[in-house]
Amino acid sequence: MSGYAETNLAHRPDLVVIGNAMSRGNPEVEAVLDRKLRYCSLPELLREFFIRGKRSLVVAGTHGKTTTTSLLTWVFEHNGLNPSFLIGGIPTNLGQGARFTDSEWFIIEGDEYDTAFFDKRSKFVHYLPEVAILNNLEFDHADIFPDLAAIQKSFSHLIRLVPRNGLLLANGDEPNLTPLLDVTHCPVKRFGLGEDNAVRATGLRFGATASEFQIPSFKFHLNLVGELNVRNALAVVAAAKHCGLSNKQIQSAFDTFRGIKRRMEVRGIAGGVTVVDDFGHHPTAIRETLRALRIKYPSQKLWAVFEPRSNTTRRNVFQNEMVTAFADADRVVVAEVARLEQLPEAERLNPAKLMQDIAASGKPSAYLPDADSIVAHVVKEAQGGDVVCVFSNGGFGGIHGKLLERLGKR
Repeated sequence: MSGYAETNLAHRPDLVVIGNAMSRGNPEVEAVLDRKLRYCSLPELLREFFIRGKRSLVVAGTHGKTTTTSLLTWVFEHNGLNPSFLIGGIPTNLGQGARFTDSEWFIIEGDEYDTAFFDKRSKFVHYLPEVAILNNLEFDHADIFPDLAAIQKSFSHLIRLVPRNGLLLANGDEPNLTPLLDVTHCPVKRFGLGEDNAVRATGLRFGATASEFQIPSFKFHLNLVGELNVRNALAVVAAAKHCGLSNKQIQSAFDTFRGIKRRMEVRGIAGGVTVVDDFGHHPTAIRETLRALRIKYPSQKLWAVFEPRSNTTRRNVFQNEMVTAFADADRVVVAEVARLEQLPEAERLNPAKLMQDIAASGKPSAYLPDADSIVAHVVKEAQGGDVVCVFSNGGFGGIHGKLLERLGKR
């Protein structure tokens, strides 16, 4: 039904699932409460009707959740384990973000964002983890978390839920996770590049279309680019081996993995210009994606087009980090900050200062109001061979299609 109205509940549904974008004042929310209808959040629904009784693998962390969950799911699927899954993106191999099967496995992306207006805990505390994978931990979601310590506390809640016959798999190179790992209620295994990790990747080699790394017993080849993806793949190796899969089975899946939509996804080439789509909306994610693109396109001019749209990037909490995030770009274009007037002035990102600081680092930069003005600017300035990476967690005015159309007509 399109639009919210009390009459939509006239048939008195058995259960109302209230999404975390809904708040008090919504006419259907108010009607649910007035009429004392049974209701729950989406994570609660997943727990009780889809996950309970299954072997749940929960992938959490500030960065790389979608890639890691997709890759882990494909390893299981490719090897005939038919897992249920819920992923915050669309893996190319799977063609959908969710599936529910009768197998014993459930693989889920564990988001730390809050659950509902009536449950401010992170979604991932509902997912009954047998194995919890913690990729990394940084400050994010400035609209609901006051500081890093608050996010660490939320992750500690997830850790407390891992059973004694389960496994906590954590990035041993992440200092923000270290204080959380001193637990005795469940096994803990660290993965990473440092020599103190139980599962350690060595011999890293980065190519324009692939990466290699090895563990003591095996060398893995991955059709993804950059160090962050090697770390994602290492987490998958550790989890899959714990669940009984062999190195050869894992590599066989790696060989056929085709990536995820909106994660360094090449949307097309027009007028000699390659247009890339990426979901990146945190300075670290932007920095790592640009590093990977620099490996993939070592001699080409690299454009970063960024829409500050998330609740974190619209704030000044990452004012300085945003400058260094674009270090590997040759040119930077930033769109007008979305809904900036909704924030107190003291909390707002300062776009003028951001542009000034980027320009001071020697990069041509532009602050433009919308997708159409950015398309006009890029079409005028970009040359054949350039690579334009668009960073946004939204639709960004259909900028990718507009760029390809206009570039193709030059």
